Amino acid sequence: MDKYRRARLSKKRNSKKMKVVLVVCFTLVLLMIPTFIYIDYRVKGENQIVSAQPEQEEENIQKEPEKPKLDNSGYLNLEEDENADSAQMVSENTNGLLTGTKTYPVRTDGKKVAYLTFDDGPSTTNTPEVLKVLDKYNIKGTFFVLGTSLKDNTQAQEILKTIAGSGHAIANHTYSHDYKYLYPNRVMNVENITNDIEKNNALLKEILGKDFDTKTIRFPGGYWSWNGRQPMKDKMIEKGYCNIDWNALNGDAEGKKKDATGLFGKLKSSVEELGPNADSVVILMHDTYGKEETVKALPQIIEYLQGKGFEFRTMK
Repeated sequence: MDKYRRARLSKKRNSKKMKVVLVVCFTLVLLMIPTFIYIDYRVKGENQIVSAQPEQEEENIQKEPEKPKLDNSGYLNLEEDENADSAQMVSENTNGLLTGTKTYPVRTDGKKVAYLTFDDGPSTTNTPEVLKVLDKYNIKGTFFVLGTSLKDNTQAQEILKTIAGSGHAIANHTYSHDYKYLYPNRVMNVENITNDIEKNNALLKEILGKDFDTKTIRFPGGYWSWNGRQPMKDKMIEKGYCNIDWNALNGDAEGKKKDATGLFGKLKSSVEELGPNADSVVILMHDTYGKEETVKALPQIIEYLQGKGFEFRTMK
């Protein structure tokens, strides 16, 4: 009997111990749950912060304002343009040949170069056709543009942008082309000419973008046609202008109106007059309204010059 009672008492004591152990374990588990929750929260929070950093950086990058693109962003300056010669060099060579202080050959690289120049545009009729011809032969030209051809003419302004973005050169032919205003009594009026050049340059910036600039100019009628040249020469030096005249032409703005055959004949004779050593030829043509025959003659002119070994470059 005593043995039986002792067994029952032992069993009860063991049961109580087990209950105590279970209660203690359960209590410990309850106490540890908040700790695990806190650790999990911290880990997840840190992961969220780390993973959010690249997104935040990307968001910051995207929020940076883009620099406005100017319309003339594709226009190359002299240093960037492999197809352009210095207008100053071309001017010195041409003026030297015209005044007799230089003789052919004038270039130092052994090349024969022709510069196709077009005055008085852009026109909405002939300039696009000239551009098509030049593009066909992969040739670039130099366009001496007028302000009056551009003012209040959105189509002409778009053509100017096409010229700028296609690798051609743009130069200043004054705003008005008004002989009476520019050359009263056939004398160069320095103030009027300077104002007209600056007015045209401001318009070009307005159309092409504020970083566009050209110091290459051509006087309507040419520099040598007028009296009072020395004061104008002094002003050009002061302003950094570079005047470009010509030593060959197709005659599309002189004498009786010519058809394409007549224009080509005039061009050919004016080039041949320069002699066999001619290696720098600046050709005057026009792309304004009414010059459809110039467009028609242009392919023949190009092929003739190519046949004589000339390459084509621009000036800036």
